[in-house]
Amino acid sequence: EVICHILQPKETRQKDVVTLNSSTQETKVQWASVLLLAGLCSLSQGQYDEDSHWWIQYLRNQQSTYYDPYDPYPYEPSEPYPYGVEEGPAYAYGAPPPPEPRDCPQECDCPPNFPTAMYCDNRNLKYLPIVPSRMKYVYFQNNQISAIQEGVFDNATGLLWVALHGNQITSDKVGRKVFSKLRHLERLYLDHNNLTRMPGPLPRSLRELHLDHNQISRVPNNALEGLENLTALYLHHNEIQEVGSSMRGLRSLILLDLSYNHLRRVPDGLPSALEQLYLEHNNVYTVPDSYFRGSPKLLYVRLSHNSLTNNGLATNTFNSSSLLELDLSYNQLQKIPPVNTDLENLYLQGNRINEFSISSFCTVVDVMNFSKLQVLRLDGNEIKRSAMPVDAPLCLCLANLIEI
Repeated sequence: EVICHILQPKETRQKDVVTLNSSTQETKVQWASVLLLAGLCSLSQGQYDEDSHWWIQYLRNQQSTYYDPYDPYPYEPSEPYPYGVEEGPAYAYGAPPPPEPRDCPQECDCPPNFPTAMYCDNRNLKYLPIVPSRMKYVYFQNNQISAIQEGVFDNATGLLWVALHGNQITSDKVGRKVFSKLRHLERLYLDHNNLTRMPGPLPRSLRELHLDHNQISRVPNNALEGLENLTALYLHHNEIQEVGSSMRGLRSLILLDLSYNHLRRVPDGLPSALEQLYLEHNNVYTVPDSYFRGSPKLLYVRLSHNSLTNNGLATNTFNSSSLLELDLSYNQLQKIPPVNTDLENLYLQGNRINEFSISSFCTVVDVMNFSKLQVLRLDGNEIKRSAMPVDAPLCLCLANLIEI
């Protein structure tokens, strides 16, 4: 009633002055309280008239922080997030972990904290599922896959690693262009399969190629053409009889493993960047003169378990200043071949060596000219310790192991 009185015309309110003046002190206090309350209500109403839906905005601000399902966890959970959970409970602290992306094949696992990797290994798969476009690392090892069909990687042209080792893949079931579209591929694992031919064409971006433990019998000259970025090539445990000049264009190759094959000759023209060459367990019987001079960075050479004889070796075959380790064990050598004074480890056990020639290590024997050899193994030969010349300790002064 008091509020209505205030809102009446001025003439009407003047008639009530006498009545108000005659009110008691208690009525005045009530008046003051009512006026104050009316003012506050009016102020609040004016504030929210500008946005009549202010309460909706308030509720929105209280919702959980938005997250992208393809981003990593915004925080490090104390336990792994249980994959497959559609909706989790309300989280008291932080944002909830992102759910597993929906484009992951049901046969595989795509961890939300590693959104570019797809794990399909050890699942008894007999085929390759289509790879989503966001993937960069795919793991299909240790399955029963026998074919790599065309188009399986067409959506994921940004792949960096493809692991297909430990399967049953055969050469006639590998798509002709299945790898050529992967222009960013760096590592390809096809070892422990049933391949009989070199796969190809392969992308120029490739850095590591694993083809060991297959049934490949030949490496054509153009099989590795264009792979100028390749740094490691694993072809061990195959049935390779011929390599030819297929390695010439591999200008970045650092490691070449051709061990456990059927080679009778060493590869023609080693890459200049090569540092490690593994040719053990073959049928190599000769190495050309100055063969290693074209690879000035070569450090490790393994030619054990071959058919090498002194007649098949030129005088300066192993006299390379860069070599640190040379393994010629289990061949048919009768003499110690000359080596450079910078060589540190020489393995000659299991041959037919019957004499100790100090000139094989030091052309001149004095305090200023000595070998850096640290390990020399001559055990399993026909030589006796008494055959070591008296000046051997001066030439091999740095050796800490000499087995005879």
